[in-house]
Amino acid sequence: MKIVGEEVDKSDADYQENYTKMMQLNEQLDEITRQTMDVGQRQRDISAKRDKLLPRERINTILDPGSPFLEMSQLAGYDYMNDAESVPSGNIITGVGSIGGKQCMIIANNYNFKGGAYYPITVKKHIRAQEIAEANNLPCIYMVDSAGAFLPKQDDVFPDRNHFGRIFYNQARMSAKGIPQIAIVLGSCTAGGAYVPSMSDEVVMVHKKGTVFLGGPPLVQAATGEIVTDEELGGATLHSEESGVSDHLAHNEAHAFQLARSIDSNLGVKSYQSENAHNKIMPEEPLFDVDELTGIISVDHKRKFSMKNVLGRVLDGSRFHEFKERYGSSLITGFGHLYGQPVGIVGNDGVLFSESA
Repeated sequence: MKIVGEEVDKSDADYQENYTKMMQLNEQLDEITRQTMDVGQRQRDISAKRDKLLPRERINTILDPGSPFLEMSQLAGYDYMNDAESVPSGNIITGVGSIGGKQCMIIANNYNFKGGAYYPITVKKHIRAQEIAEANNLPCIYMVDSAGAFLPKQDDVFPDRNHFGRIFYNQARMSAKGIPQIAIVLGSCTAGGAYVPSMSDEVVMVHKKGTVFLGGPPLVQAATGEIVTDEELGGATLHSEESGVSDHLAHNEAHAFQLARSIDSNLGVKSYQSENAHNKIMPEEPLFDVDELTGIISVDHKRKFSMKNVLGRVLDGSRFHEFKERYGSSLITGFGHLYGQPVGIVGNDGVLFSESA
């Protein structure tokens, strides 16, 4: 393969202007991302008092030690409520991580905000994660701790084809395809939140922490006059010993994650990643400095920049096998490697004329 890209003049005025403005945008993005991931001290104290890990701490605990987590849609819900109030990360954390050496889709409710309630953006993000899991044959690990639908916005949560019910439809379809659906019930799962564990293939519930019921004790008392506790109505012991909804009873969160990892170790799911590994190579750094992308790419979308210079700072070893190099030259197509994985490249390098298209 040919080496793509060339050295750039860092003293050039355009390069320096691009670099300065792009660094400012990156800093703004980093600050917004930090805000969406931040958990206030009050919420931290409440979680510690209840002996509960924070949502992202739960994810770090179940992942293979030292392995990365590819979080998706971190900015979902930013300035969502009347451009004033945000729903942090769409009130649900989704991403791909390794459990027992298997790539899994992890979906964790953010119970620190409104009890993990589902806003319309939460539903959309949850369904998107399921779509990615289905397309890539990834087992789904649900860390369930949710109050169900956010009722003030129920007209945008319940009724339509891709609203709340789609989540459970997707669970049933993926289970039928042999894509495992594993639920870890770590807190209260009320109303719509109760369906996720109920529709899963295998369920772990934490003793005296996890509950599953459609209507809680206050609703039971209002409807029937009967006084009943959370545990009696839908606790982990009841669902593990009587209803059969739960398959495993965990003493605490740490035990629940151990059980979930044990479940995952027995899964015989086909790995698309392994199947596509035959053309992989050892990852290499590009020959050109990756930091130079900050000065090459302009924040002004009307300014043209060299796509080949971009590829030279992205692809392994800056190697690129170009396809139809002399035809439709405003569109660059070809093949290379990214972190050792073979990839196809389609990149705009100017106005798209009919030949390029």
